[in-house]
Amino acid sequence: MKSYRKELWFELPTRRGFVNITPQVATSLKESGIMEGIILCNAMHITASVFINDDECGLHDDFEKWLEKLAPEKPYAQYQHNGYEDNADAHLKRQIMGREVVVAVTGGRLDLGPWEQIFYGEFDGMRRKRVLVKIIGE
Repeated sequence: MKSYRKELWFELPTRRGFVNITPQVATSLKESGIMEGIILCNAMHITASVFINDDECGLHDDFEKWLEKLAPEKPYAQYQHNGYEDNADAHLKRQIMGREVVVAVTGGRLDLGPWEQIFYGEFDGMRRKRVLVKIIGE
């Protein structure tokens, strides 16, 4: 069995945003040479997420509005975590959207459903963060 590890780096210019990382993950898979196995993609920061969903801008706007209703950024004083930082809402949003995804590799390709794409979700941006891509298989 082989394994391959790669880090993808992101620095969004806004506090929150979603980035389709499916092409970067597919490139990582090609680099690995693995034809059958699994890919783990996980955010290496506790205020970011990796998730699978449809790449549709209206849906992304819905995520933003829904998450902001569940864990509003302001007022900062509403959160006990916010003392030296102002990102408690980002921690909560990450819990909702998830830390990682696992995708099957079949025939050297990502084995995703017809509309599925892999996304990086940023909830406390404007600084460099990374996603781990770990591929294992044959």
